[in-house]
Amino acid sequence: MTTHVQNPTDLLDLTGQPMGTTGWLEITQQQVNLFADATDDHQWIHVDPERAKDGPFGGTIAHGYLTLSLAPLFLAEAIRIENLTAGLNYGLNKVRFPAPVSVGGRIRAQVMLSAAKERPMGIEATFAITVELEGSTRPACVAELVVLYQ
Repeated sequence: MTTHVQNPTDLLDLTGQPMGTTGWLEITQQQVNLFADATDDHQWIHVDPERAKDGPFGGTIAHGYLTLSLAPLFLAEAIRIENLTAGLNYGLNKVRFPAPVSVGGRIRAQVMLSAAKERPMGIEATFAITVELEGSTRPACVAELVVLYQ
């Protein structure tokens, strides 16, 4: 399910509504390694598959911030705004990583519009994003993403 709206102002009437559920996305070791290079976080639980086999997770896991960094991708899949000048990441609220994402694991997101209000620069929208981990009863990430739409 994807929500389609014509203008950012249409979000004002959709507060509390689900925006959509994304498709499943597999997390690869290449993604994890590239993220480690970009952030200079080369902890062995992320980038050393041999050592990680004997670690607490039985293999390498994605960085929590890698999972979080996929929020804009998930948001773009869950909601389409046709007449949009710009969508700006404005901030985050209440970010948690309840379950680790193993390399090879699949995630998807449930996206709900928690709040929307007019600002001088446009519409400020807060989305509750729950990143589900296939086969787990606990989510991989729960966050509130704040976006300013113009």
